[in-house]
Amino acid sequence: MPDSQQEFLIATKNRTFVPLDSPEQEEWQGSFTFIQAADTQLGLQERYVEKLTSPGWSKEIAWTKQMVRDINLMSPPPKFLVICGDLIDAYPYPDQEDTRKMQESDLKKELTALNIPLVCVCGNHDVGDSPTAATVHTYRASFGDDYFSFFCGGVYFLAVNSQYWEDSTQCQDLAAQHEAWLDARLAEVKAKEPLHVVVFQHIPLFISDIDEPKQYFNIQPKLRKEILDKFKKAGVKYIFCGHYHRNAGGKYGDLELVVTSAVGAQLGHDDHGYRVVRVTKEKLDHQYCSLGTTHVQK
Repeated sequence: MPDSQQEFLIATKNRTFVPLDSPEQEEWQGSFTFIQAADTQLGLQERYVEKLTSPGWSKEIAWTKQMVRDINLMSPPPKFLVICGDLIDAYPYPDQEDTRKMQESDLKKELTALNIPLVCVCGNHDVGDSPTAATVHTYRASFGDDYFSFFCGGVYFLAVNSQYWEDSTQCQDLAAQHEAWLDARLAEVKAKEPLHVVVFQHIPLFISDIDEPKQYFNIQPKLRKEILDKFKKAGVKYIFCGHYHRNAGGKYGDLELVVTSAVGAQLGHDDHGYRVVRVTKEKLDHQYCSLGTTHVQK
């Protein structure tokens, strides 16, 4: 197992994921698995759920440590772990800077013990509810690109910054750059026709129904439909999200949206856990696993 004190390395560069940035990854190499998690969010349990006056994050450290332990025991190892946003709880704002630095340091210490590559996707606590150039820069300096794409074993993955869809009022230029990049990648996908196309994001476009009204945990309906239609047209079949702190999801035609509950604080009745995703030529199967349950691949 790697030394947990080693340096946390930013894994993205020029909008790609460096550990899997090689031509052979564009080719199918047989079935594989990856792990999708969300909302490690160090600090939320005591601050929001327990409402302590001096909140810490020892519980989230323990939950994250258990997730890493579970994944490192899997055989054969998954191709990667993706955390779909809200890595820590403190926002990238000046008045939370000290807390954020401590939470970030503690999270990185646990994640450097992973035996497999780590994919980080940004959430609202990572770039701010209303992102600015400064908050996005803070995230990029700590965890890497806020959106990027990569191939793994013949499957094309897109990690997007869903916060631009939620509120781009203070970062319209950045949001426009994100949309131009996404449109270019989707055009490329449509031309190349990879085996599967998968999107990772933090905020679900919808929780369970394409026609549900706007709420805190989803994207407003008109934009939601536009994005989903864009994805469907390019051949996207799977979207994996977090943010809801409960398991949920639904379908829009043949496109499946999967909402995965948190490694950290729960807002429903699910166990702390992560999702094991099995990729075959035909489809992606997935199962939510509680922390502390070792998954042995068949």
